[in-house]
Amino acid sequence: MDCIFCRLAEGDEGSLLYRDEHVAAFRDINPQAPHHILIVPRRHLATLNALEAADAEVAGRLTLTAQRLANELGFAEAGYRVVMNCNGHGGQTVFHIHLHLLGGRAMGWPPG
Repeated sequence: MDCIFCRLAEGDEGSLLYRDEHVAAFRDINPQAPHHILIVPRRHLATLNALEAADAEVAGRLTLTAQRLANELGFAEAGYRVVMNCNGHGGQTVFHIHLHLLGGRAMGWPPG
């Protein structure tokens, strides 16, 4: 399988903001906010629909990593948004689960 997010998650640590045994984080190449970070499981999971009960830990780690990075990068207190898209109608364009962490500016609602 040729998955860009799998390659990025296992790639050069210099391009990563964070990596542990379960998740990796890197900046989005098309940022929608001053801080736009993608957090991915290191194991390939195509969509949220692929999650099973055994994946609860990695799903939680995605969220906890977002919290950690927002704190480390200094925008947690002001606020931030986390988003996960699923399949075409949900806006998913890369079929490897990824959580978008957006911060550094006020977010409007509804998002779109």
